[in-house]
Amino acid sequence: MKIINRGFITVRAKSAFWDWANNFEDSFGFTEADAIEPNAYLITEDFFEIEPLIEQNFKKIFINELSMVNENEEEWPEDRSQELFLEWFDLEIGSTVFDLEKADLKADKL
Repeated sequence: MKIINRGFITVRAKSAFWDWANNFEDSFGFTEADAIEPNAYLITEDFFEIEPLIEQNFKKIFINELSMVNENEEEWPEDRSQELFLEWFDLEIGSTVFDLEKADLKADKL
Protein backbone atom coordinates (compact mmCIF):
# COMPACT_ATOMS: atom_id res chain seq x y z
CA MET A 1 0.00 0.00 0.00
CA LYS A 2 1.18 3.51 -0.84
CA ILE A 3 0.04 6.91 0.30
CA ILE A 4 -0.41 9.46 -2.50
CA ASN A 5 0.45 13.11 -2.02
CA ARG A 6 -3.05 14.33 -2.87
CA GLY A 7 -6.31 15.07 -1.15
CA PHE A 8 -9.65 14.55 -2.87
CA ILE A 9 -13.07 15.94 -3.59
CA THR A 10 -15.76 13.39 -4.37
CA VAL A 11 -18.74 14.67 -6.30
CA ARG A 12 -22.14 12.99 -6.27
CA ALA A 13 -24.93 14.37 -8.44
CA LYS A 14 -28.21 15.41 -6.83
CA SER A 15 -31.65 15.19 -8.41
CA ALA A 16 -31.41 18.73 -9.84
CA PHE A 17 -28.44 17.63 -11.96
CA TRP A 18 -30.24 14.48 -13.09
CA ASP A 19 -33.28 16.57 -14.04
CA TRP A 20 -31.02 18.65 -16.30
CA ALA A 21 -29.28 15.54 -17.69
CA ASN A 22 -32.61 13.94 -18.60
CA ASN A 23 -33.22 16.81 -21.04
CA PHE A 24 -30.62 15.16 -23.25
CA GLU A 25 -30.98 11.47 -22.44
CA ASP A 26 -34.70 10.73 -22.05
CA SER A 27 -34.17 7.05 -22.69
CA PHE A 28 -32.01 6.67 -19.58
CA GLY A 29 -34.35 8.31 -17.08
CA PHE A 30 -31.58 9.20 -14.62
CA THR A 31 -32.57 9.69 -11.00
CA GLU A 32 -30.69 10.49 -7.82
CA ALA A 33 -30.71 6.74 -7.11
CA ASP A 34 -28.36 6.35 -10.10
CA ALA A 35 -25.72 8.43 -8.32
CA ILE A 36 -24.23 5.44 -6.55
CA GLU A 37 -20.77 6.07 -7.95
CA PRO A 38 -19.33 9.51 -7.27
CA ASN A 39 -16.47 10.99 -9.26
CA ALA A 40 -13.22 11.74 -7.43
CA TYR A 41 -11.02 14.73 -8.13
CA LEU A 42 -7.52 14.81 -6.69
CA ILE A 43 -6.42 18.08 -5.09
CA THR A 44 -3.58 19.33 -2.92
CA GLU A 45 -3.15 17.37 0.29
CA ASP A 46 -2.19 20.50 2.21
CA PHE A 47 -5.31 22.46 3.00
CA PHE A 48 -6.77 23.88 6.15
CA GLU A 49 -10.10 25.29 5.01
CA ILE A 50 -12.66 23.66 2.76
CA GLU A 51 -14.41 26.77 1.37
CA PRO A 52 -11.32 28.05 -0.52
CA LEU A 53 -10.83 24.57 -2.04
CA ILE A 54 -14.37 24.56 -3.37
CA GLU A 55 -14.02 28.12 -4.63
CA GLN A 56 -10.76 27.29 -6.45
CA ASN A 57 -11.98 24.06 -8.06
CA PHE A 58 -15.75 24.14 -8.58
CA LYS A 59 -15.62 25.62 -12.11
CA LYS A 60 -13.32 22.89 -13.48
CA ILE A 61 -15.35 20.18 -11.77
CA PHE A 62 -18.68 21.65 -12.89
CA ILE A 63 -17.52 21.86 -16.52
CA ASN A 64 -16.27 18.27 -16.42
CA GLU A 65 -19.51 16.95 -14.92
CA LEU A 66 -21.61 18.85 -17.51
CA SER A 67 -19.44 17.68 -20.41
CA MET A 68 -19.87 14.03 -19.41
CA VAL A 69 -23.59 14.46 -20.16
CA ASN A 70 -23.50 16.91 -23.06
CA GLU A 71 -20.42 18.32 -24.77
CA ASN A 72 -22.35 21.20 -26.36
CA GLU A 73 -21.58 24.15 -24.08
CA GLU A 74 -24.47 26.13 -25.58
CA GLU A 75 -26.87 23.70 -23.90
CA TRP A 76 -25.27 24.04 -20.47
CA PRO A 77 -26.86 26.31 -17.88
CA GLU A 78 -25.77 29.92 -18.30
CA ASP A 79 -25.49 30.26 -14.54
CA ARG A 80 -22.52 28.10 -13.65
CA SER A 81 -22.09 29.68 -10.26
CA GLN A 82 -20.80 28.06 -7.12
CA GLU A 83 -24.31 28.32 -5.69
CA LEU A 84 -25.78 26.28 -8.57
CA PHE A 85 -22.89 23.81 -8.37
CA LEU A 86 -23.65 23.15 -4.71
CA GLU A 87 -27.38 22.79 -5.50
CA TRP A 88 -26.55 20.14 -8.10
CA PHE A 89 -23.82 18.17 -6.29
CA ASP A 90 -22.93 16.76 -2.88
CA LEU A 91 -19.24 16.98 -2.03
CA GLU A 92 -16.95 15.11 0.32
CA ILE A 93 -13.43 16.34 0.91
CA GLY A 94 -10.49 14.50 2.42
CA SER A 95 -6.75 14.88 2.72
CA THR A 96 -5.47 11.31 2.48
CA VAL A 97 -5.45 8.96 -0.52
CA PHE A 98 -4.19 5.38 -0.22
CA ASP A 99 -3.25 3.32 -3.26
CA LEU A 100 -3.91 -0.37 -2.69
CA GLU A 101 -2.67 -1.44 -6.13
CA LYS A 102 0.85 -2.65 -6.90
CA ALA A 103 0.95 -1.18 -10.42
CA ASP A 104 2.23 2.36 -10.87
CA LEU A 105 -0.31 5.15 -11.34
CA LYS A 106 -0.96 6.31 -14.89
CA ALA A 107 -2.44 9.64 -15.90
CA ASP A 108 -3.90 10.90 -19.18
CA LYS A 109 -4.28 14.63 -19.81
CA LEU A 110 -7.76 15.79 -20.75
